[in-house]
Amino acid sequence: MDSHATRPSLLARLRDTADDGAWREFDERYRELILRYCRLRGLQSSDAEDVRQNVLVSLASSMKRFQYDPSRGRFHAYLGRVVGNAIRRLMHQQRQHPHTGGPVEAAQDPGTDHDALDELWEREWIAHHYRTAFESLQRSLEPRSLAIFERLLIGDSPETTAQAFQVHVDAVYKVKQRVRARMEQLIAQQIREETGE
Repeated sequence: MDSHATRPSLLARLRDTADDGAWREFDERYRELILRYCRLRGLQSSDAEDVRQNVLVSLASSMKRFQYDPSRGRFHAYLGRVVGNAIRRLMHQQRQHPHTGGPVEAAQDPGTDHDALDELWEREWIAHHYRTAFESLQRSLEPRSLAIFERLLIGDSPETTAQAFQVHVDAVYKVKQRVRARMEQLIAQQIREETGE
């Protein structure tokens, strides 16, 4: 996957439904986001996977005409609507044919407050950026620094972490500051790619 390809250029490539590489890249980038959001909405894993596949099918038919224009809205809001619509269709289908699907009682009703669902999507989108940046960081960070940062993430104090790694507490703060700065850079890069700026 070309990590430097911008999302707008990826979106342009998706207009060619035969561009398997673009669709694979899109799925790699957004699979976890879509599945996690579905699970937050109460869907079972198999239903979440059905929604993900339906989103790809829906996008494949609509991307031929799609023109990315940041002034008309952000892509992640558009993707959120597509995912939300796929969830509503699945739930409607399961209510119409209850013997074909799993239980949907836990899933939120399509009549649920749209603002609350938009907020849920937005929170998951932000978390997606953090997860993606951290995964990238894990590949490039020295193992000891990564281990120190992970201890801080789980709630250990800098002092406890310093003792565990037999380093001065200032070294722990430096790792924390360096990793935080790199995370901010990676997230900013992801947002630039997403918006095309």
